Amino acid sequence: MDASHWNDRYRTAEYVWKADPNRFLVDEVADLPPGRALDLACGEGRNAVWLAERGWVGTGVDFSEVGLDKGRRLAADRGVDVEWVCADAATWVPPDDGYDLVAVFYLQLAAESRRRAIGVAGRAVAPGGTLLVVAHDLANLTDGIGGPQDATVLYRPEDVLADLDAAGIDVIVERAETVERRVEGADRPALDCLVRVRH
Repeated sequence: MDASHWNDRYRTAEYVWKADPNRFLVDEVADLPPGRALDLACGEGRNAVWLAERGWVGTGVDFSEVGLDKGRRLAADRGVDVEWVCADAATWVPPDDGYDLVAVFYLQLAAESRRRAIGVAGRAVAPGGTLLVVAHDLANLTDGIGGPQDATVLYRPEDVLADLDAAGIDVIVERAETVERRVEGADRPALDCLVRVRH
């Protein structure tokens, strides 16, 4: 899916995924002191805005200008500043000084593009910083609910770690597992890939 697809999808009055932060982001950054944060492939910016509300100096990167415009409005409504950058997550060049937190949520790409994007995310992390990746897990296709039904854009925690290794990025693994995500009204949970590493 390209930027025009996401521009069309985001071109609604409402937020596609509400304006609340992702539940895993809330849990995983609770113990981190605020610093510089990057939300890579930020969509409508809900996670970047939430981080800014908690004292992080935030940057949101996405290739959908429509999504970024909604992020700008959300930030203005919440009274916070976020830097918004229109760029492709797989080709964007992060600044040399890096970020204390890099978050990548539900960036569902085929393997080659995913490897490039995870490489970008890993290179964006400052020394001592944290990379947090959450995505629809491959196991969700058969054992979960919702999410993309295309196995080529689903991945596992070990795929993320292999992508970082292939990019020559050394990390300390704090979490790398398939996690359950409750879905309202569903009789079973969705299954997500969750990877949290330190540079």
